[in-house]
Amino acid sequence: IVDLVARAGLQGIEWGGDVHAPHGDVAQARRVRQLTVDAGLEVVTYGSYYRVGHSETGPFGAVLESALALGAPTIRVWAGRRGSRDADDAYWAQVVEDAQSIADQARRAGVQIAFEYHGNTLTDTRESARRLLLAVDRPNVGSFWQPPLDASRAENLLGIDAVAPWLRHVHVFSWRRTPGGRERLPLAALEEDWRVYLGRVRALPSDRYALLEFVRNDDPEQFLADATCLARLVKVSG
Repeated sequence: IVDLVARAGLQGIEWGGDVHAPHGDVAQARRVRQLTVDAGLEVVTYGSYYRVGHSETGPFGAVLESALALGAPTIRVWAGRRGSRDADDAYWAQVVEDAQSIADQARRAGVQIAFEYHGNTLTDTRESARRLLLAVDRPNVGSFWQPPLDASRAENLLGIDAVAPWLRHVHVFSWRRTPGGRERLPLAALEEDWRVYLGRVRALPSDRYALLEFVRNDDPEQFLADATCLARLVKVSG
């Protein structure tokens, strides 16, 4: 992965807690960090897949240990296991309370928390994502953004605007709905949409990463092509 990212001319990597650096495996996290740094790359975030509000996903302390060993400035988490339509007030309180707890732990270690902007969680709409961020109300808590599958360009721009004060990074990919679910596409297939989205993001204060995700067929050559497209998009949107 490190060699491929360096070959693509990208600047950093979001490492995952599901595969690359499991929660609490500090030795592995240190190895991954060293590989990254030796290649002249940055550890952008730790994609922990910690489900806020659900202790069965494991103790957050182990997540934080791995993030620190990685040198990750931000930990990405998921806002529970229910979509906002299915969440009652008690569930919202459960997620908010845990979010505040992990945010306070992370802040003491100098680490940021960022929610995934994702379906079937409390950040599945722009309204619910904003509601959650306002309720948690911690200075080190922010949000990623990515385009929901069936949203229009106009809706996606509203989504970016809704989380703009908290926006940490953007997940960049290209897919479409199919009868069987969804299909990954080359990033170039939605290049014009992404030019508009990244232009809106670029106008916001501070810097952030645009992180490639969901490469078609998990093909290294497609990844390189997507990286070339992303470089073009970042240049044009700036």
